[in-house]
Amino acid sequence: MPRTITAANTVIYLGATNLFAIPQRLEGFDVDDVFNTDPVNNSETRMGVDGNLSIGYVPMPIVQNFILQADSASNDFFDTIIAAQLAARESYTLFGTILIPSLEKIYTMTKGVLGQNQPISNAKKVMQPRTFQVTWESVVGAPLL
Repeated sequence: MPRTITAANTVIYLGATNLFAIPQRLEGFDVDDVFNTDPVNNSETRMGVDGNLSIGYVPMPIVQNFILQADSASNDFFDTIIAAQLAARESYTLFGTILIPSLEKIYTMTKGVLGQNQPISNAKKVMQPRTFQVTWESVVGAPLL
């Protein structure tokens, strides 16, 4: 099958060590957004006064936002992590997988932490989507076989 740009067949599983050992499938995404990822810069450059460019690799965290409809049952996944972190006064480590059949890709995310989030949906004409930000140590893509 040729690659397409369809996002509707994307499947996301996230887990949290010592809380959700079996990854949970996220569902109920926003109308226009499933997730987005901030760009990263894995290189550091410095130009010497003599015009020679020096370069170096620098590992960077990957920031990813998941956007869920207000009525998505998957909000409960993140709410449970938030409540557990408040109770334990510790952060839980997340892990996950994203399957994107249209692009024939699978992404594995490791050592993540839940950061910024919307604790409640904004109330307008209808309840608005919630955003949950996860910062990952690693996001690695591979062909979906």
